[in-house]
Amino acid sequence: MLPKLIRFGREICGDLAQAERREWWLANGLGAYASGTIAGTLTRRYHGLLTAPINPPLGRHLVFAKADAWLHDGDTRWPLCSNRWSGGAIDPRGHAHLESFELQGRMPVWVFATGALRVEQRIWMEPNANTTYVAWRLDADAGVAQKLPELRVKLLVNARDHHSASWPSAFTPQIEARGTELRVQHPNWFSFYLKVRGGELVAEHSWYENFDLAVERERGLSDRDAHLCVGEARLTLQPGEWVGVVGSLHEDASVYLGEALGRFMQHDEGQLRRAKVQVTELLDAPSWVDQLVLASDSFIFARPTSNAPDGESVIAGFPWFGDWGRDTMIALPGLTLATGRYDTARRVLQTFARFVDQGMLPNVFPGAGETPEYNTADAALWYIEAWRAYVAATHDKAALRSVFPVLRQIIEWHERGTRFGIGMDPADALLRAGQAGVQVTWMDAKVGDWVVTPRIGKPVEINALWYNALHCMAQLTQQIGEQPERYAALAARVRAGFARFADGDGGGLYDVIDGPNGDDSTLRPNQIFAVSLPHSPLDESRQREVVSICARLLLTSYGLRSLDPRHPDFHPQYLGGVWERDGSYHQGPVWTWLLGHYALAEFRVTRDAAAAQARLEPLMDHLLDAGLGSVSEIFDGAPPHTPRGAPAQAWSVACALEAWWLLERVKRAARQDGAANAEPRRAAA
Repeated sequence: MLPKLIRFGREICGDLAQAERREWWLANGLGAYASGTIAGTLTRRYHGLLTAPINPPLGRHLVFAKADAWLHDGDTRWPLCSNRWSGGAIDPRGHAHLESFELQGRMPVWVFATGALRVEQRIWMEPNANTTYVAWRLDADAGVAQKLPELRVKLLVNARDHHSASWPSAFTPQIEARGTELRVQHPNWFSFYLKVRGGELVAEHSWYENFDLAVERERGLSDRDAHLCVGEARLTLQPGEWVGVVGSLHEDASVYLGEALGRFMQHDEGQLRRAKVQVTELLDAPSWVDQLVLASDSFIFARPTSNAPDGESVIAGFPWFGDWGRDTMIALPGLTLATGRYDTARRVLQTFARFVDQGMLPNVFPGAGETPEYNTADAALWYIEAWRAYVAATHDKAALRSVFPVLRQIIEWHERGTRFGIGMDPADALLRAGQAGVQVTWMDAKVGDWVVTPRIGKPVEINALWYNALHCMAQLTQQIGEQPERYAALAARVRAGFARFADGDGGGLYDVIDGPNGDDSTLRPNQIFAVSLPHSPLDESRQREVVSICARLLLTSYGLRSLDPRHPDFHPQYLGGVWERDGSYHQGPVWTWLLGHYALAEFRVTRDAAAAQARLEPLMDHLLDAGLGSVSEIFDGAPPHTPRGAPAQAWSVACALEAWWLLERVKRAARQDGAANAEPRRAAA
C-alpha cells in the first residue's frame, strides 16, 4: 500500500503563496524529470512536464513545458490551470478551484471542484522511458447534462537546456498533426511526440511569453521565460474514464492511460514491497519512512558506459545536479542498502571503479566525451566505506575480490601522495589536502577565483575518513583471506596522530590543523564524522565532547549548521544572487545530510537508540513542504529554518533513511535479546 502522507485541502491549495512553495517532483530512472507547483504555476526555469537527457547521459533539455486545461460545460468554462506573468498578474487562477492535492506514493493528484463537477488530474512518468502522462477523469458519480463536459488543453513545448531561459527565435520546429498525434520536429536534432486519448488534437503555433519565474528572481537569475504552444487537445470527459495527453521522445509511446498509470503505481508498489521484504526493519516503518523509501528511487538512474552497459549512478539532487562521486558514495547505503536494492548498490560501485585514477574518484562524473574532474579529497574514502557497508549487507565476496585491487591502490596512492596535495604526512600518518585555488573538501563553494572555505592542511573529516578507511580495509582484507596487519598498524598510527585535533579547552576538535595559517579552531560540523563513522579515532570522553558541542551550537531540527552562529562570518539566511549565495553556502546554512550522522553519533555516546532516532522525526513534517515527499538540500541557519537549495537532495534523503534503519535495527535487537548496548550492526564487515 502506497503512503498517502501528503495531502492538502483548499486552505493550502487555494492560497497561492502556500500552493507555490510546495512542489512535486518525478523522475524516470534515465535522468529525466518532471516538476511543478501545487498551484500549477511555473516558478522555476526547471519546472515542466518533461525535462529529458537529449544529450545522454545528463544533457537535459526542457521539451514539454505545460498542459493548461480549461473545463467547458455548456456555455460555462473554468480554468484548471494557473499562470504567473511578468508584472505580477496571475491569470488564469485555476488553483482557486482546487479542492485537494495529494501524493499517492510519488504521483501528484489534484481534484478540482467547479459547481457540481469534480475533475481529478494526475501526472506520472513512464519508468525507464522519456514519457510523461497528464490525465483527467470526471468523478464517477457526477451528474452531467445531456452534453458531456469537455477539456480544452493548450500544449506548450520547448527545446532549451534546463539551466537556461528561452529565446523564441532560436526554436523554430516543424509541427505535423496526424489525427490524435502531433509531431514536433526540431531541425536537425530530435522529435517530440504528443498524443491524446479521448479526443482530438488541433495544431497551433503561438508563443506564450513573459512567464514570471519568482524563485529564479529570488536566486538572482533571469526571471522570464517563454514557451511555444503547438496544439490544443480537445477531450470529452465521461464519468470514471481517463482522458489525457502523452508527451514523449518515443514515437511508440502508449496512449492507454489506465495501463500506463497502473505500470507507474506497480513500479512504486514494487519498490516499497521489495524494500520491506529485503529489509525487515521496514516492515512496520512509519509512513514518512515509507515515503523516503519511494523518494530514494528518484535518484537512481542508468549510467551505461562503453564497458558497463548496465552501469548505474546517483543524481545528487533535483533539479540542477548531476552525479557526483562524493554525493553518490555518501548516499549509496541509504538509497540502496537500507531499501534492499543490493544489485543497484553493486552496479553503482562497479561503475565508479572504472573511473578510479591515482587513487581518486571523480568529483563530477564525466558526461559524454568529457574528462573526469578529480578535485575531491574524500570521495575515494567514502567509496571504501560504501564497499564496507555493501559487503556487510550482502556478504558478496566475489564482488569484493574483483574490486579489491582498486581499493588497495586507493590506500597506496594516499600514502605516497596524489593530486591536489592529497597525501599522508609520514610524521603523523595524517592526510594533508588542498592547494591554492582548488576546493577539495565537501565545503566546496567557489565564486570565480575565490574558494570560500579552502581548508588547506589536514581537515578533520578527511582524517576521520582516513582512519575509518584503514579499519575497513583491514576487515575487508580478512574477508578475502589475506592478512590485515598492514592496514591495522597504519590505522593505529593515524589514531595516535588524530589526537592532535583535540583543542584542549572543551571546544571539540580543530576543523583543520597544519594549515597555511596554523590550526583552525572554527566550529564547524565536520568533526561529527569522528564519532558517527563505524570506526572512531576518539576515546569515549572525547566523543561525548564532540557530540555535546555540536548539539549546543550547531544542531537544529533539520540538520547541523555549517558554521558556529557566533562566528562573524555566519550567514543566518541563504539568499541573494549567485555571489551572495555561493559565498554563504557553507557559512551558516543547515545541511540536512548531517542530521543522520548526528543521530548515529548521539547514539554512540548515549546508547539510547530511540532518542537518537527521534532526532529524525522533524523530517516527517518537512515532507509536506518544499519538494513534497523528499528532503531539501539545505535550510536557513536561523529559525524558522526555511528550506533552500535543491528541493530534493539524494544525501539528505539517504542519510536520514540509513540512520533510521540502523537505529531501528538496534532497537529490535534490544527487544529481542536485551542487548541494550548493541552497536549499530554496520560496524562489522
